[in-house]
Amino acid sequence: MSDGIVIIPTYNEIENIESIIRAVFSLPKSFHVLIVDDNSPDKTADKVIELQKEFGDRLFLEIRKKKSGLGTAYVHGFKWAMQHNYNYIFEMDADFSHNPNDLERLYEACINGADLAIGSRYVTGVNVVNWPLSRVLLSYFASVYVRMITGMKIMDATAGFICYRREVLEKINLDAIKFIGYAFQIEMKYRAFAKNFKIVEVPVIFTDRTKGQSKMSGAIIKEAIFGVISLRFRKFLNRL
Repeated sequence: MSDGIVIIPTYNEIENIESIIRAVFSLPKSFHVLIVDDNSPDKTADKVIELQKEFGDRLFLEIRKKKSGLGTAYVHGFKWAMQHNYNYIFEMDADFSHNPNDLERLYEACINGADLAIGSRYVTGVNVVNWPLSRVLLSYFASVYVRMITGMKIMDATAGFICYRREVLEKINLDAIKFIGYAFQIEMKYRAFAKNFKIVEVPVIFTDRTKGQSKMSGAIIKEAIFGVISLRFRKFLNRL
């Protein structure tokens, strides 16, 4: 039994899914993997089922009926992981934008006192590869905006490469999470911040996907912009 599980939400990731699973399982540290698939038309889940025959009780799959958003996929995975008694619960993308080798560094940060360890693109400058300048600026200044509104001293507020100690997720009311896109990442960090958990940023290099399609959309960006103000207002009213 591993004490850590990596949650990877998927929708049409057939080009990446086998490689990312094998990369995680090749690490010296033993992690388990939970794929939360939103009924991908490209049969991502079928590939995971095939790999389960090889990896036995290290690889798990939850299939949802339809594409319902990143945030709800992670909440589904968090609840599953806590029900199965994992102590360190990770978020990671399927497309290799997050380097699986950095999982061990996030794990070590939590072992050594962090409640929440963030794989941060901006804590030591701008460590992003293959993104157009417009998207780098959007992401970077989104974190500046979040710091201004919320008061969090986090350089990469929209990061989605994270290790949580289970105690953090136990204290957050997951059923009250409002957002599903990048605002979900901000909301989770803000709820942890509001409960005075220790948040640590671990510098990583983020590399844009080379296979498959990005799920970024204008609606996701809009949710993040207005969601931050909503979070701050709800905290002010003690309704977070």
